[in-house]
Amino acid sequence: MEHIEPNNQLNLFENNEAMQNVLMEQANEILDTLLDFKAIMMYYSAAIRRLRTKLEILNTEFEVKYQRNPISNIQSRLKSQVSIMEKLNRKGLPITKESIEENIHDIAGVRVICSYVDDIYRLADALVGQDDIELVVKKDYIVNPKPNGYRSLHLIVRLPVYFTDGTHYVTAEIQIRTIAMDFWASLEHQIKYKKKINNPEVVAGKLKQCADIISYTDIMMQNIRKEMDDEQAEDADLAEQLYEKLKRFDVTLGE
Repeated sequence: MEHIEPNNQLNLFENNEAMQNVLMEQANEILDTLLDFKAIMMYYSAAIRRLRTKLEILNTEFEVKYQRNPISNIQSRLKSQVSIMEKLNRKGLPITKESIEENIHDIAGVRVICSYVDDIYRLADALVGQDDIELVVKKDYIVNPKPNGYRSLHLIVRLPVYFTDGTHYVTAEIQIRTIAMDFWASLEHQIKYKKKINNPEVVAGKLKQCADIISYTDIMMQNIRKEMDDEQAEDADLAEQLYEKLKRFDVTLGE
């Protein structure tokens, strides 16, 4: 067995201890980063819940005031940590808490599906008009559709979420579109990510044509609804007006 001098034994022990300290420091740094990510995701998750609640309240208000729900469905998603890191890498940005908060605005995502186009703008105006909602960016792909035919209203908003350690301001992306727009976007997404598409230019042209047809249908359906509303308003006698007001009492206000 090889004999190790006492001095060498001491040096070996000190080297092992130094290595352990380095490993412990690295482990602490990794855990701090993970905990930062956990806190960030908590903030954005809370922002989603706040936005959903605000939208649900607006939907109920519209039903009470106008006897019509503008919202057909609300969907939400929290961007995964892997997707966040991939996006930062693509942009050549550091993977830090500050970098995430400053550069990625779609970690919290809410998609609102409306029945009619005018509901989209009415709902968006009501939401961003609230005192604690700050509109950061507005992209109107309904008025200015993407080249492939995609239509939707995109809002980047900033809102406060409240915790025991204080108030945190969080950005979130809201997409508001009609049922028809959402139907097209869902199918276009499925087709777009097929592994192999023969004649992609032809497929793209057909998708654009479908988007235009759907847009025309949205406008026609909205016009029909407006005509029906106008006719009912003109023909309604006093008894019918009273009945319409009484129907508002049947609106479910939640628990």
